[in-house]
Amino acid sequence: MNIDLSGKRVIVTGASRGIGQAIAQAFAAEGARVAICARTEEAVVTAGKALQANAEAVIARAVDVTDSAAVKQFVQEVADSWGGVDVLVNNAGQGKGGNLDTLTPEDILEHANILQMGHFRFVQAVVPFMREQRWGRIIEINALAGTVPTPDGIPSVINRAACVALSRSLGMSLAKDNILVNSLNMGWIDTGQWDRHYKEMGPGVSREEFDAMVMKVVPIGRYGKPEDVAGMALFLASEYASFISAASIDIAGGMGGQIAYFPTLKRDFAAMIRERNSNQNG
Repeated sequence: MNIDLSGKRVIVTGASRGIGQAIAQAFAAEGARVAICARTEEAVVTAGKALQANAEAVIARAVDVTDSAAVKQFVQEVADSWGGVDVLVNNAGQGKGGNLDTLTPEDILEHANILQMGHFRFVQAVVPFMREQRWGRIIEINALAGTVPTPDGIPSVINRAACVALSRSLGMSLAKDNILVNSLNMGWIDTGQWDRHYKEMGPGVSREEFDAMVMKVVPIGRYGKPEDVAGMALFLASEYASFISAASIDIAGGMGGQIAYFPTLKRDFAAMIRERNSNQNG
């Protein structure tokens, strides 16, 4: 299978690091013209320079996804520069924890403005250009927590669920214009955050023990890599996926409902470590 995306005009949001950066690099390697954005100007400019070795052309801008005018301006710049937009990868967003006892309604609304509305703003900005050419691909980067509710992390659960629902709705309503919309729902992709989670465990835990605990709920037995996501994004942007729209695809190593058990597993693991440390110190 030869996925040829030469000359495609691609926008990837949240592309200064992690999954977004890997996706942007994958499109660049296939010869696409790649426009990236992120909140921090220094980071996105650095990421843009790294793309220039492979991409046919690069645009890199600092954009706040909560600013509707800034989003429209960025998309318009891309369309003016390259004559349109073919692919949007809506990756910008962030997880947010919390439960009924720790959150305020404003916390959830703030997260929704970044995640739900950030995705909506970009779709609304690119669709007129895609309709004009009667061709477009929109790939929504979401999370497994949006399809399988977990007992904690309420903002991520409900706002990711809304993003998945938005993707499926758009995948039905825009298909008549040959604009295909699909959602990729991430499991545990290692972009550095698991190093932070490990450090939060405190003393007395080896990295091997921590990883073994985490992998108990991942059937494939490893963390995902950003490249695992990038490959599917390339496929969905290609003609090989020309009959796929409104799909919700989990990239989670076989993990589904197991994710709901992880908070309990983590608490039990932490309790075991505390008891072990107590016995060693006693």
